[in-house]
Amino acid sequence: MSATRSDGELLRAIAADSDRRAFEELYRRYAPWLTARLRGRCADPAVVDDVVQETFLAVWRGSARYQETTENGVNPDAAGWLWRIGSRRLVDVARGDGARGRLRQALARLRHRDEVSAEERVLAGVEHGDLAGALVRLSPELRAVLQATVIDGLTTREAAVLLGIPPGTVKTRAMRARKQLREELA
Repeated sequence: MSATRSDGELLRAIAADSDRRAFEELYRRYAPWLTARLRGRCADPAVVDDVVQETFLAVWRGSARYQETTENGVNPDAAGWLWRIGSRRLVDVARGDGARGRLRQALARLRHRDEVSAEERVLAGVEHGDLAGALVRLSPELRAVLQATVIDGLTTREAAVLLGIPPGTVKTRAMRARKQLREELA
């Protein structure tokens, strides 16, 4: 039995040789992790499964290319790189109102009254309350860092890979965003 290959070795083998064993090993290593992370963002298991499959298909087909270092000199890890692909695929599905539309339809079939659900009331408060306004007033750069670190739950390093900026910049922007939100919501 050979030694376990690093993520970089697996990705290079997939890209260069379409190495099926390398792909299967990468899939076994990261599919459960990616599935768990995406389920934190999407309640529809079917959509999550589709997004995971699309993510790995993009890796296999070569439409998603792993680069050892980014233009900023950051060395991305495979998990952060796969998360970026998967989260973007999930956003694409959400923009098409795929999962959300199916969820609304399923809830409408279960609910026979025109009563507003607790979830809808909470979301309306977030979308139209003070927090939503404060978030909208943040610069796009600060919002992106909050999205990656708070909502997506990424580490500073993962957020840096996702956003293509140095980890120190992620920390600085997160600190500025929190300070601005505190000032506006106080």
